[in-house]
Amino acid sequence: MGPAEWVYLNGTVCRASEAMVSPFDRGFLFAHAAYEVTAVFDGKLIDFSGHVARLQRTLDGIDIPNAWSASELEAIHQALIEKNRLEEGFVYLQVTAGDYGSRDFAGPDMLQPSLFLFCEHRQLIGEKARDGVRSTLVEDQRWKRRDYKTTQLLSQALAYRQAARLDRFSAILHEDGHVTEAASANLWVVLPGERLVTRNLGHQILPGITRQAVLDQLRVDGLSVEQRAVTVAELSSAAEIFTTSATGLVLPIIDIDGSPVGSGRPGPVTRRVQSLYYRAIGADPAARAPWLRSEVRADRA
Repeated sequence: MGPAEWVYLNGTVCRASEAMVSPFDRGFLFAHAAYEVTAVFDGKLIDFSGHVARLQRTLDGIDIPNAWSASELEAIHQALIEKNRLEEGFVYLQVTAGDYGSRDFAGPDMLQPSLFLFCEHRQLIGEKARDGVRSTLVEDQRWKRRDYKTTQLLSQALAYRQAARLDRFSAILHEDGHVTEAASANLWVVLPGERLVTRNLGHQILPGITRQAVLDQLRVDGLSVEQRAVTVAELSSAAEIFTTSATGLVLPIIDIDGSPVGSGRPGPVTRRVQSLYYRAIGADPAARAPWLRSEVRADRA
């Protein structure tokens, strides 16, 4: 749908068409910037405290001072949500290392960060969540600190372009025979015997906020999860595969490079996880995802 009309830039709320960023900003010149994206459902921010905590960790890791408290950032988010009348969608936040009027690799001793936010209206629970998506395998060529959420997204953008040329929605990244994650989401695999596996945290993957929220819900529901690297070969024996992210929530993958995953349809474990997380964010599955009811009941029968 594209960005909403009103954005926030360095203390000012203005129309997106009026927001101007210097070409000497370090975010533009060096991708020296962090970002977060927080889902909004029923006008409310989802898992916001986790996003703010991860933002702080990323800023610390890439040497950008944080000039805003968690409460100040929340207030800015809420103001934009109200200004854009955002009921469902996302708020994107980007903190760059600032503009110093020249292109200097090191920059000044004390960086003065720049803050930009915008909203996007989008349905969070829709056809892709119901029907699943097709994906492709792409070699992971990202830098070594993938646990920081920075705007160094060229490898992910190229992976998505490769997927689009193949008429596929997403890409699954891999290196040295092991899956890392999806191009912009954490990956989960259901192996024979309904063993649910997701990659363990480390420098190789982003510590997803939705990933952690789903893990918390699964513990409450009594579903165990193995946290380890999955081999590319194991994908071929997977009964189900899905991803988690703020933008896709819980998204089934039903096909990889022309080979169906399991039955080629979203499976019962994926449906159970969807139901748990939808309820956790305040959505009524019966109203927003009626296709879940019979499948989740059949799984529990």
